Amino acid sequence: MVNRRKVVVGMTALPLAYWGPTGALPALAQTEGSMDGDIVTTSEGDLVIHPVNHASLVLGWGDKAIYLDPVGGAERYAGLPAPTAILITHGHGDHFDIPTLDAIAGGVPILTSQEVFDKLPEALRANATAIANGSTGEIDGVAVRAVAAHNVTADRMRYHPVGVGNGYVLSFGDKQIYVAGDTEPTPDMLGLTDIAVAFLPMNLPYTMTVDQAAEAVNAFKPAIVYPYHYSDSDLAAFQAAVGAGTEVRLRDWYPNGA
Repeated sequence: MVNRRKVVVGMTALPLAYWGPTGALPALAQTEGSMDGDIVTTSEGDLVIHPVNHASLVLGWGDKAIYLDPVGGAERYAGLPAPTAILITHGHGDHFDIPTLDAIAGGVPILTSQEVFDKLPEALRANATAIANGSTGEIDGVAVRAVAAHNVTADRMRYHPVGVGNGYVLSFGDKQIYVAGDTEPTPDMLGLTDIAVAFLPMNLPYTMTVDQAAEAVNAFKPAIVYPYHYSDSDLAAFQAAVGAGTEVRLRDWYPNGA
């Protein structure tokens, strides 16, 4: 079961974690199988956004718990609802980890790139589907489109070549959520429209600079943007460069250090 965040008066509940500055709210203590996080209202119920670490997050919607790029071992997900679906953007170790998948996936569906699909052991591959850039599909009843995720700067192309990695746009009721994966601003990203929430990476030399990320946000104008996969990037500079039409939500994606 996924629980929406509640307002707590006084000190009757101990916070599990603090997700950083700028509008962040204290998370409540978790019980097994529940999840706290930021709330986005959709036409078909609240979507709960729970940052986990670096590029990993969980999206809770009704009885669904959709894991994005889960790594770090089962203990990192202790107390959260078991996944009902898993999406993986690409095959780098901070996004894709077979021991973690072995520990948490069970028989749930996995949607991923062809690169990752080819690396999955047989048991996991039996429940997996590969999706190419620009293709559409569905996982756990949620519509998904794969968005091109790659570098565009010449001396960074070796990190994320064209056609290998995916970002994803997921539709929850009337809200579209964009999880970029590892990428610079691709034409596919810059052409997005009607994005309610975007998760954008910004760390060199692998993904975007702070300026690139801000320029991308100002181009496709998501209502809310979460910097993630940011390492030691200057988040204050990013926030200052984003236009007034987008809310920047800064959360702590490195609760145990970068």
